[in-house]
Amino acid sequence: MGFLARKLDELREYGAIASVGGIARRYLAMNAFDGVLTIIGVLMGNYAAHVRDPTIVIVTGTSTCIAMGVSGLWGAYLTEAAERKRELDDLESHTLTDLSMTKIGLASRVAVIVVALVNALAPFLAALVVLLPFFFSNLLADIVLSYYVSLGMALAVLFAIGVFLGSVSQESLIISGLKMIGAGLVSILLSYFLGRGF
Repeated sequence: MGFLARKLDELREYGAIASVGGIARRYLAMNAFDGVLTIIGVLMGNYAAHVRDPTIVIVTGTSTCIAMGVSGLWGAYLTEAAERKRELDDLESHTLTDLSMTKIGLASRVAVIVVALVNALAPFLAALVVLLPFFFSNLLADIVLSYYVSLGMALAVLFAIGVFLGSVSQESLIISGLKMIGAGLVSILLSYFLGRGF
């Protein structure tokens, strides 16, 4: 067995010991959802303010993506590290053993890194996907079309997140996807009417 295969097997073992799978799934869905709704707010704010320069939309949108990624990484790392340390300390006090270099201790540290990365990348990538049409706005006839395509992509990503959650909960994939689209439409409408009020 090669080095890479061994490392992947170790990661799987640590993931099973630290129950990373369920936590990572929750962070993935929840933060991708947050990323899409946040970028919808940014797009609708720019649209309502009559921003018609794609560079401004790209800069504000990308800055928002980066901020969400950094926030997700830092917040999850510190929170998860604190929780895992407390759990390991409790286990060590019951077993009267130093577990830091055991598989349980290593699994705990790996879990912190994996969860932090998922928490950072999920909103960053989901929001960036929604923002992509503005990078190619020179190919479209009008920047307003970029807004429409981006919002359509946002709804498509939300539907995909809903389908993912539906498969996890073994519920109707379509209904789960439509529930997510509903949240996106509410966000779009509220932002639109807020923009009309100014």
